Amino acid sequence: MLKRIVEASANNPFFVAIGIAALLAWGGFAVLNTPLDAIPDLSDVQVIVFTEVPGQAPQVVEDQVTYPLTTAMLAVPFAKVVRGYSFFGSSFVYIIFEDGTDLYWARSRVLEALNFVSGRLPDGITPTLGPDATGVGWIYEYAIVDRTGKHDLSELRSIQDWHLRYELQSVPGVAEVASVGGYVRQYQIELDPNKLAAYGISLRQVRHAIERSNNDVGGRLLEIAESEFMVRGRGYVQSVRDLEEIAVDVSAGGTPILLRNIATVSLGPELRRGLTDLDGEGEVAAGIVIMRFGENALQTIQRVKTRLKELEASLPEGVEIVPVYDRAPLIERAVANLEEKLLQQGLIVALICFAFLFHLRSALVAILILPLGILISFIVMYHQGINANIMSLGGIAIAIGTMIDAGIVMVENAHKHLERDGGKRPRKEILIEAATEVGPSLFFSLLIITFSFLPIFTLEAQEGRLFRPLAFTKTYAMAGAALLSITVVPALMVWLLRGRILPEGRNPLNRAVLWLYRPLLRGALRFRWLVLGAALLTLPFSVFTCGRLGSEFMPPLDEGDLLYMPTTLPGLSITKAKEILQQTDRIIASFPEVERVFGKVGRAETATDPAPLSMIETTITLRPRSEWREGMTTQKLIADVAVSARPTLPKTRSTSGKLAMILSVCWRRASETCLVRRASLQSASSEATTSTSRSIVLGSPATGSLSGTSRTSFRPPSAE
Repeated sequence: MLKRIVEASANNPFFVAIGIAALLAWGGFAVLNTPLDAIPDLSDVQVIVFTEVPGQAPQVVEDQVTYPLTTAMLAVPFAKVVRGYSFFGSSFVYIIFEDGTDLYWARSRVLEALNFVSGRLPDGITPTLGPDATGVGWIYEYAIVDRTGKHDLSELRSIQDWHLRYELQSVPGVAEVASVGGYVRQYQIELDPNKLAAYGISLRQVRHAIERSNNDVGGRLLEIAESEFMVRGRGYVQSVRDLEEIAVDVSAGGTPILLRNIATVSLGPELRRGLTDLDGEGEVAAGIVIMRFGENALQTIQRVKTRLKELEASLPEGVEIVPVYDRAPLIERAVANLEEKLLQQGLIVALICFAFLFHLRSALVAILILPLGILISFIVMYHQGINANIMSLGGIAIAIGTMIDAGIVMVENAHKHLERDGGKRPRKEILIEAATEVGPSLFFSLLIITFSFLPIFTLEAQEGRLFRPLAFTKTYAMAGAALLSITVVPALMVWLLRGRILPEGRNPLNRAVLWLYRPLLRGALRFRWLVLGAALLTLPFSVFTCGRLGSEFMPPLDEGDLLYMPTTLPGLSITKAKEILQQTDRIIASFPEVERVFGKVGRAETATDPAPLSMIETTITLRPRSEWREGMTTQKLIADVAVSARPTLPKTRSTSGKLAMILSVCWRRASETCLVRRASLQSASSEATTSTSRSIVLGSPATGSLSGTSRTSFRPPSAE
């Protein structure tokens, strides 16, 4: 059957050309539309349930909210792990599903469970689902600054919350835009207990009066002069004065007791659980763009940048948007570097083919298999939903050297047949005979190599998600090369193998290689027992060496940005956290290799960020390497920054045995989705318990446990 396919392809080159044209069009579409990212998404299928419990200590949150939610989620189908974390004023429940579970099906099942458990929660407590994002969802961050001083932090935060956030959430591919930093305005009522006692008014009465007076009501309709008019009672609070004029009660003489008589009403900031700083120069408001699951990271970032550019004209005078983290350059550099290496590989293979075949058109037969095989791989990648990243493109790079083998062997066999025939028979007949002679064997040999990566598909969890893209693309490229070897190669041979072909014995390079190879081969066969013994003796040495090489889950990736992540002891106040953050940012910004420093302490307003106030995250954007000091390297810069910033920190907990935060990758935090789940969960649980105790005794903010990484991260030296 394979011989018939080879003969049909050689005899019908026109139909093969149509197939090539269709492959080029389909493959080009797939290449242009395949999502781009730097690395594979290693996140589990996860749904986050976030619940705000204002003002409550972690133990209360645990008993009243987290425990009922986690027990209810245990019954969700295909949920393999349910983890709950209780913080001051908030609860996080992570439901991790089995591999292969559809994310949106999982979210619908969790939503059903929430409907069931909502009646067991305290009044006014409403759990919400986190965004449909993954552990690599934090793709873009920006700060909102006013260098003229005309707008305070509350105004900058209002611009983020009520203008930029809604505009960016409408961008295709964006799951959520989280706000952090600045001040959220609120009406604050400070009651005077002495006046409350004097008037005999309870807190319940005050609360009821405020709720009753901050409401619009409808009075149905009135018909006047053949027209109907809607009756409304307008009662929403619009200012501090409106609150002050609320009647809480009446005195014995019938005089209304207004809110201003028993309290002071003012505008003030809401209690904050996070803040941000830019370059150590002071606080700023900021936004975090979180990408939706399965979207194209590069295209989403470009859309976000375009929308921000359009929104700049609508900002108040003096207000500007400063990008502080952008994953697009990393994606572009990673993919461009790999594309360059693929091109170099192709050129090297082409030169070697031409050097040994010594016939340009014969070399083209083998070389043209490479782009066609790569396009086949991209077509399957696109329809399977595999991103183009360093792992998936790396699989294609591995396959390049083997993909071309079939074309080279078939062309060399054709050269031999033409050399032996000496022009007695028609050229086409000789080429078809040469192709059918080796075509089936080459097909099966490439097919065997295609299945060589099958063991990788048995890997599970993060290991599987990391290496499967490489195995998939390598398999697809080899399968495509096997198919092309019995279809396209015979047709290309008929088209291109023309003109004078130099015999193998007259090629100077072939003669030199054979001159070197023959004596080595004869010597190895003559002293075969010595050769076999030497090979066996090297085996124990190789085993000894392999046992001392060390191991790592994946090699470091220097993406050009750093993330400095020190952790203080639990219970740190936000005022002290602000002081530490600004001092460390100012020190880091003083390094000439650093372009921008963006610090965050605490959590942003998103379910994907469980960081406590004791967790500092400083994003360090570096200048181009050409502007660095002579002799400076990334590792040396990390060491210098850690040593210089260390004195600004209070006594920090030892990082030994704690959560592993050092990963040279561009992942952003979505708790319990990245490799940090490999860290000591026992230590994390101990931290949460200790923090809860501190909160109950001292009344200080408590911290739970957290996980996740971002970019090239490092910790300062231990206090010990």
